[in-house]
Amino acid sequence: QVQLVESGGGLVQAGGSLRLSCAASGRTFSNSAMGWFRQAPGKERESVAVITWSGANTDYKDSVKGRFTISRDNAKNTGYLQMNSLKPEDTAVYYCAAKLYGFSWSADQYDYWGRGTQVTVSS
Repeated sequence: QVQLVESGGGLVQAGGSLRLSCAASGRTFSNSAMGWFRQAPGKERESVAVITWSGANTDYKDSVKGRFTISRDNAKNTGYLQMNSLKPEDTAVYYCAAKLYGFSWSADQYDYWGRGTQVTVSS
């Protein structure tokens, strides 16, 4: 079992930055791929960034490449999403999730989810 708790969301002006954290409990986190996903009101959930258990491989949604960075510290059982140059279209609830085996871009493949943290970017 893996329990995930997100933090770091908030209200920021366009062009600003936020750093989201995902604190995990459970001994399998360090063996799990991790992803950040988001859902805006009235829209489908979408993948934002994913990272392998070792941190060696990452993947990003095209619209966040060069602005967002996913990382993890397995010694601290914590994952991160650094978000720079934020835009109003980044406004959403952001979720972190863990996948026990393998690595996937698809949210449907993830096994454990946090409750989310709201990110609001004002223009």
